[in-house]
Amino acid sequence: MTRKLIRPRRLVVDEDTVYVWTVRHRHTSDRGAVSDCRTLLAVRREGTTARLEFTFRQVKGRYIAETYFSSGDVGDTAQNWLNLYEPGVVRRLVDEATTRGLLPAAYGTTEVDGWPLFDAVVAAASED
Repeated sequence: MTRKLIRPRRLVVDEDTVYVWTVRHRHTSDRGAVSDCRTLLAVRREGTTARLEFTFRQVKGRYIAETYFSSGDVGDTAQNWLNLYEPGVVRRLVDEATTRGLLPAAYGTTEVDGWPLFDAVVAAASED
């Protein structure tokens, strides 16, 4: 099996703040049956190893890119969609995570459910 290279992208917030981010799609399999389908957005501040991983699982009323949608798309039954490959979307999610105090300061990986942040970003966009 060939592994696909995941190219990190850079998100420049200001001259002192740069994030590196990647988007991946993962499955867990049990005896050949696929389960726990999820899309992951991993963000870390450049120069650090502390990483925040937004996890979007396919659950009732929520959709992630699998076969019918573009890679990186996450959405809901109300037809709200975000593409995790768009820098503006990543910026809004990072800003929301920062507001909530979710960005890890030191090292390691912190995993958060991405759907509550999705809801906040979509709600803020509808107010604009």
